[in-house]
Amino acid sequence: MSQFTNEDEALLQSMLRQLLQSVKEKITGAPSVECAEEILLHLEETDENFHNYEFVKYLRQYINNTLGSVIEEESEKCTSTRNQSEVSGYDTLVQHVTKKTRESKQYREMMHALKNVMTVVVESLVNKFEEDQMCKKELDSETKKKSQSYYGTDNYSDSDSSFNQSYTFMSQEKLQLLVEKLDPIQPKEVRQEALQTLCLAPPSDVLNSECWPNLRKHLTMSLSDPDEIFSEKILRFYAKTFSSSPFNMTREVYTSLAQHLEFYFLSGEYSLRISSGLDVSNADVTRILKKVRLLNEYQKEAPSSWIRYPEKYMEEIVESTLSLLSVKHDPNHPASSDFLSPIYFLALLDIKAVWFKKWTHAHYSRTVILRLLEKKYKSLINAAVQQCLDYFEFCKAAVCKTSRVDDFPQQHSNNEQKFFYTGSELQYIYFVHSLCLLGRLLIYKQGRNLFPVQLKNKKDCVSLTDLLVLFTQLIYYSPSYSKEALAAHTENYSPASLVMEILQVFCDQTGCATDCLYTDVVMDALLDPLQSLLNGTEVFINCLETTLIDIADILARIAAAEDGLSVLLYGGNKNSAKENSPTAVHIIVQFTKKLLHDDISLLSGSELLQVIKGAFIFVCRQMYRTCEGLQMLIPYGLHESIGEAWKKASLLSERVPTPVTGADSTSSISLDSKNVVLWEETLLDALLNFSATPKGLFLLHSTGAMSDCVSFMFNSLSKKHQANEHEEFDNGVIVAQMATTPTAVVALQSSGFIKTFIAKLWALLECGKDDVRITQPKSTPVDPIDQSCQKSFLCLINLLTYPAVFELLSKQDIPNKPMYSHREVPTDIINIIDRIIILNSEAKIHSLFNYEQSHVFGLRLLNVLCCELNTLLLLETQYKVSQVLLTAQEENVTEALEGPGDFIVDSLSVERNHVLVRINLIGGPQERILPSRALDKGSDPYPWPMFSSFPLPKCYLAEVPRKADFKQDKVLDKLMSILQSPGGQSEWAEICRRQFCKIMKTRPDTISGPILAELIEKFVLHLSESRSNCYFSMGRYEATDADVKKENLSSVQQLGIEMTVRYGKHLNLLKEHAENELCFVLMNCEQFLKQQQRAVVSSLRCLQGHYPGYDWFASSVFLIMSGDGEKTLTFLQQFSHLLVSAFLWIPRLHMSVHLPVVTVESGIHPVYFCSAHYIEMLLKAELPLVFSAFHMSGFTPSQICLQWITQCFWNYMDWSEICHYIATCIFLGPDYQVYMCISVFRHLQQDILKHTEAQDLQVFLKEEALHGFRVTDYLEYMESLELIYRPMLLKDMRNIRVQNT
Repeated sequence: MSQFTNEDEALLQSMLRQLLQSVKEKITGAPSVECAEEILLHLEETDENFHNYEFVKYLRQYINNTLGSVIEEESEKCTSTRNQSEVSGYDTLVQHVTKKTRESKQYREMMHALKNVMTVVVESLVNKFEEDQMCKKELDSETKKKSQSYYGTDNYSDSDSSFNQSYTFMSQEKLQLLVEKLDPIQPKEVRQEALQTLCLAPPSDVLNSECWPNLRKHLTMSLSDPDEIFSEKILRFYAKTFSSSPFNMTREVYTSLAQHLEFYFLSGEYSLRISSGLDVSNADVTRILKKVRLLNEYQKEAPSSWIRYPEKYMEEIVESTLSLLSVKHDPNHPASSDFLSPIYFLALLDIKAVWFKKWTHAHYSRTVILRLLEKKYKSLINAAVQQCLDYFEFCKAAVCKTSRVDDFPQQHSNNEQKFFYTGSELQYIYFVHSLCLLGRLLIYKQGRNLFPVQLKNKKDCVSLTDLLVLFTQLIYYSPSYSKEALAAHTENYSPASLVMEILQVFCDQTGCATDCLYTDVVMDALLDPLQSLLNGTEVFINCLETTLIDIADILARIAAAEDGLSVLLYGGNKNSAKENSPTAVHIIVQFTKKLLHDDISLLSGSELLQVIKGAFIFVCRQMYRTCEGLQMLIPYGLHESIGEAWKKASLLSERVPTPVTGADSTSSISLDSKNVVLWEETLLDALLNFSATPKGLFLLHSTGAMSDCVSFMFNSLSKKHQANEHEEFDNGVIVAQMATTPTAVVALQSSGFIKTFIAKLWALLECGKDDVRITQPKSTPVDPIDQSCQKSFLCLINLLTYPAVFELLSKQDIPNKPMYSHREVPTDIINIIDRIIILNSEAKIHSLFNYEQSHVFGLRLLNVLCCELNTLLLLETQYKVSQVLLTAQEENVTEALEGPGDFIVDSLSVERNHVLVRINLIGGPQERILPSRALDKGSDPYPWPMFSSFPLPKCYLAEVPRKADFKQDKVLDKLMSILQSPGGQSEWAEICRRQFCKIMKTRPDTISGPILAELIEKFVLHLSESRSNCYFSMGRYEATDADVKKENLSSVQQLGIEMTVRYGKHLNLLKEHAENELCFVLMNCEQFLKQQQRAVVSSLRCLQGHYPGYDWFASSVFLIMSGDGEKTLTFLQQFSHLLVSAFLWIPRLHMSVHLPVVTVESGIHPVYFCSAHYIEMLLKAELPLVFSAFHMSGFTPSQICLQWITQCFWNYMDWSEICHYIATCIFLGPDYQVYMCISVFRHLQQDILKHTEAQDLQVFLKEEALHGFRVTDYLEYMESLELIYRPMLLKDMRNIRVQNT
């Protein structure tokens, strides 16, 4: 079908004519022929009906018939050769077939035929067009008459009909003739005929002609022509120009129209007054509205193109607009205040000032607008502010007279068209426009710089703060509309809703919020209704419930930002805060407590009471989920009030019937019942968010709602198929916090959270996703842990802290089944250890689909877990992890004819080798050498020796340098002499501290070995002899061998002793028989501390008797004392009197009588809810980037710090730095424990940021030692922290005995 018949030509001509008629508007609107061609070339992209045109359908069918067989043949060839990799992939296949088709003979013949026939068709159409033009000239007179009657029926449509005209191209001579005919002195008929011809001319030709300036002048004057049809034709020409001409041409048209309106409003002809109202059906008013509407439509469109032209063009438009809007009567004129100025008409057409929003969106135009407003047109801003003030005074007076909504201009609540606006309605429309304009203006710094403004009827200037207070008060005094009135409109123009939109935008803009909202005056205005309700004074608010909900919304947004939270907690100016005026947080929390106790009479019985309660609880939640916010709220016991409210709601929700399957939900459960359940969930969510901080989690435990909160969290996560990033971070932080406390871990287990998590992890490791269609085999993972499992790996690390491991695994045996099914999915942590870590049988190996990947995952997990030494001791004593790994290494060798075979180097043997060295060798960054887990390039890819039995190869033990004999130092001698003969206790202790700091800064290496032992021994001895320095008091304990022999050390302690002694001998600190001395110390300590323990009945495993971990602090002191058991025990007994012992010596307060019962029953140590809490608080203040990195990683500083502190930084610091850490805390105070951790984070800042980006922060912090960290390097920094934070920290540390819950 490559040849066309005469019938085909006729058909093509008809279809092509139809296509051109359909796109006529687009072509005629093009400023040039080139643009018209571009429009046609891209018609498929821009015209949604492209494929429905008959011409396009015909061509598609023709191409298919001609080339269909060629395409199919080439496709089959490509398909058959895909296996030989000749063509691969869909895109490449299409390209290949296209290329072959275009090279075919059929394609060349088709193109030749198409070209011939289209040439004939186009020539025929051109000839037909010339005939049509001749006919059109003959019918021109009739067309004019018809168009006149057509224009008269138009209703506010300024641009539609102009696009249905054909273009008549004109020469300069003809245009000059038209200009002369359009001169206002010419007869009316001549001008009308000239204007009709002008409307048919392309606007680009007219605007580019030399005679345009004169024509523009004539058109501007003619806009005032009393003949409505004539002036409307000019508007149509303007409308056509705006829609089809570039910006550099249309600006002159715009300024012409703006100048005409300005002259008109200033002329004597214009006499409209606000008080008379406005009848929009009046012909004169309609003409004004059409002109202003045309301006406004262009105002909204112009910003999209003006950046491509010189700034002066845009400035002309802006200035002409501002000049028009500034028009007003002479102030001396008696009716000047009643003058209906142009801005009222603009407000009527664009009530929310969308034009101003678009003009200020880009910096390019915003700079010009704000500069002109500041220099020439500030009266516009003054008028807008005045309008808002006038409306506020009107509202305030009405509310104070207890009038209702009828006194206010209401929204038009029916669907009938409105033709008349009263004076008060016009004022309200202008008020809305002014409010939106000011709201937009204040977003920008330059806009805020326009304030203060001076108003004529006010002595004082109106400042930015005054305006924000006014906005806030508009919320209170805003009229309350009926639900029916609001429902009738898609947009709500009530003052309260408009102000709320503005304030919400302010809250999202940091700079704007700081300048506008974060001031004491604005906060006082926001909190004024709350203060009045608290004080019981009269409240003049039109709609109290909605006002309170709005206030809570703004306060919650403020609290969500760091700077906003600071203002709520400490006031706008911390330095000048008045003691008598409480900050916002105190008012908010007091009001919230009164709400919870139903103690506000004005709200009793309100339908929205629970909504108001929930809104203010959410504000408090934004504060107490931060450490600094919680500190401010603790004295009010808000957690107790919420807990009590939850218990009441829980009792009510138990009575709610269970929904029946298949029954109508509205009939089975009443609305009240649903509200009860919703209220209970709101309270549980509020309680759950206490667990975002260490101390908050401790307070949550005291409410008794821990299990319910965890179940609520688990159910919420189960319902959400997809959570946003912010929720993921928050949930990660909460789980990481909970994992450090035994009560929360048990709750996570009982809720099903851990079981579900393990099942999902197993699906990723072994099964893959059920909903993924497998079309080709999965690629082999390149990373040790596949990217799909990385997130689960990190979550598992977050979860398995030592408190969690002890509660979940203590005294639990490995299943070690003889057979495992492929369908058997682990449901607990013990199953995960059994299936992918301790693979000690063929049955376990064969049960895995991805043996190598899953086992590497398990070994990497084991490696991280064993970094926590207590977890290592538990796993080693219960499951003999080392022996399992050694056996696996022994079996992983090559077969040799004689002697043992060589170890096979693969991913599993490399991982096992690393884990074996890590778990059997204690030491800091310079005291042990860990083998790499990656292969090197070259002939020897893995130079590290593998082993299948102990002892370890010596290459993993770093040489410890012998300590040189230090010469006596004057400062050290002075400190020794002071310790020998103490004077006044307070002065003596302070002098000792100063001397200690001097030595640490100048000769830190001297504070080690016997010198360190003597220093801390004498210092603690003298402190313990002073009653004022003794925080704990107790009777004397006499250590005897006969008593301690009755107590058997646990297997965990025995293994810990072996590791300690091995480490001490490696450091050359211990001699033979040191194990017996350390046993003596630990057994006596256990007996000694047991005398100070209370009996507790608890299901928690950690509270079943002895301290669940190993005593790393006592072992550290033992090494400091060079293995002298008597000296160590004596020191520990004296040290136990001091407050610092509660934070350095973790077993010291295990089930202690010195702690409140609720603290003991929680199983939460003061180091967590006190030290770790303040570490997070200080980290946020001192190192905000690090704090944010933790939050983004879903990890908590408290978890890693608790691990560091519990094991006295063993494996993280070298021994000398551990000694300095202990000595610093003993000499300088327990708060230095907090400063020490902050210093570590400061040292690691860059690494933390890097690993946050790499998404392995938890692994890095737990596995890596603190390379390069020296206590002495950060001592000055710690001293600077002491100056700021010591009073607060020591106060809280001293309150652990009477912890306020």
